[in-house]
Amino acid sequence: MEKTLIGPQLRQLRRERGQTQAEMAQALGVSTAYVNLLENNQRSLSVKMLMALSTAYGVDWRDLMKDDSAHRLANLRDVSRDPIFGDDVPDIQELRAALDHAPKLVEQFLSLYRSHRAALDKMMQLGSEASAGDLLRSAPETVIHDFFRDHSNYFHDLEKAAENLRDSEPFGSDDVYYMLKRRLQERHGTQVEMLPVGKMQDTLRYHDESAGIVYLSEVLDYQNRSFQLAHTLCLIEFAVTLDKLTRDSGVMSEREITRCQVELANYFAAAYLMPYKAFYKAAEDTRYDVDMLAAMFGVSFEQACHRLTTLQRRGCRGVPFFFLRVDKAGNVTKRFNSTSFTLAEYGGACPVWNIHTSFRTPGIIIPQFVELPDGERYFTISRTTERPAFSSQTQDRRLALALGCELKHAPKIGYAQSFNLENEALFSPIGINCHLCPRQACSQRAHQPILVDLPIDTRRRGNTRYES
Repeated sequence: MEKTLIGPQLRQLRRERGQTQAEMAQALGVSTAYVNLLENNQRSLSVKMLMALSTAYGVDWRDLMKDDSAHRLANLRDVSRDPIFGDDVPDIQELRAALDHAPKLVEQFLSLYRSHRAALDKMMQLGSEASAGDLLRSAPETVIHDFFRDHSNYFHDLEKAAENLRDSEPFGSDDVYYMLKRRLQERHGTQVEMLPVGKMQDTLRYHDESAGIVYLSEVLDYQNRSFQLAHTLCLIEFAVTLDKLTRDSGVMSEREITRCQVELANYFAAAYLMPYKAFYKAAEDTRYDVDMLAAMFGVSFEQACHRLTTLQRRGCRGVPFFFLRVDKAGNVTKRFNSTSFTLAEYGGACPVWNIHTSFRTPGIIIPQFVELPDGERYFTISRTTERPAFSSQTQDRRLALALGCELKHAPKIGYAQSFNLENEALFSPIGINCHLCPRQACSQRAHQPILVDLPIDTRRRGNTRYES
């Protein structure tokens, strides 16, 4: 058993029942001093004590063992560095102490901050016409994104389901489409039929449940045909697992639940096409060469990028990446991250970031080292991807992808090996977006920032019309 510290959980359990440490000690058959040591993380949890807690308080031991402290610490650290709090940032020891001794207060603080950011986002989207209700209401996409982020973009039940399915019928990556078709036919009485673009029009996949047929558009290439079948198989064969995952997700409306299950089915499809252990080993061996990984597993560049964000299994963790996809107008059309990076949460609208420059060089991977106003540094790669074209009117369907991680992980990535990480000139100063960026003298500024006043002087003209 790994060394397990449950101080905050134990303290919360005791307070919910209105007990003193002495009363909890009596219920568990241990000394008051021992309970105090457990609550202050000075003793790890033994199997005997775990059983005693389960018996005395009727709690599920798995709930006690849940440890998201690393995620919450990263989240709290990122929030505390927001420019609205000034330059006096709490150190890591202070943040850990807050999590250990005031976890509910931390949760309330983070909830308040999320509401603040949601209000700012809505203000930028809706302008002066926004009502108070509009400003504080989270969009469905935000709720679903937070659900994935809170799970570090890793879902063990779906991973195991995908692994068991692959192990039951071993095959190579070139046979995956055939195997998926066969399983849908033999296990679920569902046939797969390809239809011309003219008949499918703007639909890529349609599952006619009453007829037992999955229709796929001929516009899909082999990788995406396989992905769509794996997605459909998940919705049919693992519907109970999807219901279980979304039951306590915080997603409330039927529409939001359906949207969340679509994303979870996409997760399963990636896990099925790129089995965790094999993909993790290949990623480490190739130093996270995305093109090579895509070729090895018979998937697209975008699918391989997405899969890299999910390598967060305990004892077998890869580099924690974030992933963004943007269109030509700079709108973020897909966003995943394995930890609470500020850049992954709110980024994508800074023209200094090369995710936008990549449109000029289609298909070319562009590495870049970037620094946010709070000093956080990241390594990113950007590249374009092509979407299926249905007609001459939709032939320009190019999108840009960005995959990134914290600077400390850059030495593990092949794309970064030729750079001198000690060179301060290497880092491009970027922001989240112009409305929130406090940087001065940025030649790319397009808006007056909301939270700071830039200096203005009639005697001097600065880089932009917003400051002198």
